[in-house]
Amino acid sequence: MASEREDFSLSGPLHLTSVDWESAHHRRSVAASLVQAVYILERDRQEKRQDSQVLAPPWYEFFHFRLLRHLVDDVDHSIFGAVYEFKPPASYCNDSLDGSPRYVIAFRGTLNKPDSLSRDLELDLHLIQNGLHRTSRFEIAMQAVRNIVASVGDSNVWLAGHSLGSAMAMLAGKTMVKNGMFIESFLFNPPFFSAPIERIKDKKVKHGIRFASSVITAGLTLAMKGNHNHRRNQAEDPFAALSAWIPCLFVNPADHIGSEYVGYFEHRKKMEEIGAGGIERLATQNTIGGLLMHAMGKESEPPLHLIPSASLTVNLTPSQEFKQAHGIHQWWQPDLQLQTKLYNSWKQLPANRIQSD
Repeated sequence: MASEREDFSLSGPLHLTSVDWESAHHRRSVAASLVQAVYILERDRQEKRQDSQVLAPPWYEFFHFRLLRHLVDDVDHSIFGAVYEFKPPASYCNDSLDGSPRYVIAFRGTLNKPDSLSRDLELDLHLIQNGLHRTSRFEIAMQAVRNIVASVGDSNVWLAGHSLGSAMAMLAGKTMVKNGMFIESFLFNPPFFSAPIERIKDKKVKHGIRFASSVITAGLTLAMKGNHNHRRNQAEDPFAALSAWIPCLFVNPADHIGSEYVGYFEHRKKMEEIGAGGIERLATQNTIGGLLMHAMGKESEPPLHLIPSASLTVNLTPSQEFKQAHGIHQWWQPDLQLQTKLYNSWKQLPANRIQSD
């Protein structure tokens, strides 16, 4: 049985009757709606809805997108992603399309339904273990991204995802950077797996823990990898090269799965302010667990959540419960209290602002 939250006419951003593609609120709302459509495409499949019963199309057709193809998991055959093509009507003025994408590749998160839950939880486990890049689902996603980018170029493509899907989109974006491609990305409630330091109320205690962690991590980095590894220029250093990619991250402080991004970036700013930027540059590229793996002779990919740059938007609107704070629906609501900060490479750029949509 369909829920109200699946029905676009009841829960969708109906206020966006005309999209301003240069508006951050409009772009965020459209990207979130396309991710929601992926959730409902899978629900339509599971519920065997057909013809007039299907609920997914309004979530993308309202914004003049058409579904180009599903992305289907090879294990449980669930729909985990979709490729959309933007097809505005001929009456659209070209000037009004500035900032619009030609294609959007969107990924859903974990769906708490029997036909897909076990596979989604398996992917969640791979994510926690920093092994998402080794899964067949990611290989399918990556192939779709490469094909579209090869066809139209990286500047005409958006990536979007929620929760597990945002991790998929982030990993795809980071992978494309290695090939010199920088895809605009909208990552809703991206997971950040670490100790829940951000939930500590005392700011001094919180900063003290983060400072100690940075010092230990930087020290281990120098001891295990040697100074020469950290004197490479940007052309040789993958992490430094990654700083040119600035994904849009959307987090809620009441969402313990992704709220650590707030402290992650703010701590880097504080370390620069107290003259400890060099320590943080080393610490930010590694985790203690990853360094220990290196010490045992086991090479591993850097944790997915470690990124040098981002446009971080925090939803300061009070949330009633975790489910609401982690949900996709919050990101197209009007009258949100949002704070957006732009972080680039190792320092914070002077582009902070508080928004009220």
